[in-house]
Amino acid sequence: MNVKVEDTKVVDTTVTKGGALNVKALRIGLRRGWTEHMHLIRNRKELTTTIVGTVGVFALLILWIGDSPVEGTSISSGTFMTVGFLAFTVFSNGLVTLPMALVTDREEGTLLRLRTIPGGVTAYITGRAVTVLCQIVVQNTLILAVGMTLGGVTMPRDWVTLIWVTLLGTAAVVPLGAAIGCVLPGPKTAGALLGLPMMILMITSGVMLPVTYMPEVVQWISQAFPLYWQGLGMRAAFLPDSMLAAEIGGSWRLPLVGAVLAAWAVAGMLLAPSLIRRVTRRESGSRLAERQLAAQSS
Repeated sequence: MNVKVEDTKVVDTTVTKGGALNVKALRIGLRRGWTEHMHLIRNRKELTTTIVGTVGVFALLILWIGDSPVEGTSISSGTFMTVGFLAFTVFSNGLVTLPMALVTDREEGTLLRLRTIPGGVTAYITGRAVTVLCQIVVQNTLILAVGMTLGGVTMPRDWVTLIWVTLLGTAAVVPLGAAIGCVLPGPKTAGALLGLPMMILMITSGVMLPVTYMPEVVQWISQAFPLYWQGLGMRAAFLPDSMLAAEIGGSWRLPLVGAVLAAWAVAGMLLAPSLIRRVTRRESGSRLAERQLAAQSS
């Protein structure tokens, strides 16, 4: 009887310590993510790359497309593309920017150091998620400002939908991006491997033009990826119901938007931590030194 009481106390103490450790790791991750975001904001090179590379290209596309209406609707092509780019920014930050950052961290030894830190993986993923979310907010604010100035875009008609789609969309792609980053061979090849699939999805997922313009088989394939659902949720937040004529099924399907993005988020959260732990276990000082030496000689 005494043994059982002692065992229970030990288990309770372990659970309490584990819970406290997770909370501490989350707090560390939140601070780390915000600190990294502020560093990027203060870095002129990074800020210029964001403004010119993302917002500048978008501004040129808006000027090129003009204000001609989307066929069969009263909405201008510039407005439609602006809303699509807001969704694509969420998607690309999670599935391009984050994996490339993770690969870079692996090459610089950051993932190796996680082995010595209790709760390090949790803190790392949380920090990266916060940084990505902050980048999304900054970039989307600039894109929306350009769209309102050059494309005649109006403010969202449904702020609640805009907020939950952005947050859930970020949760859907950040863990997945972390998982992808674990299997990429290196920083130099990451951009080439990720760039083409991103461009294909951008064209086929209703970001540049309504997905109903695509063949039916392409429509079905597009719905298998989170970008389509992120775009659909964004359009529901910005565009009038008259645009439903250009949507699959003639509906915004917001409950399904939430369900699909949540499913992607859960799948990524189940996959990413185990992959990151596996990568950190396989890392060693000798492997890191070999990669750094090879990078210097190439």
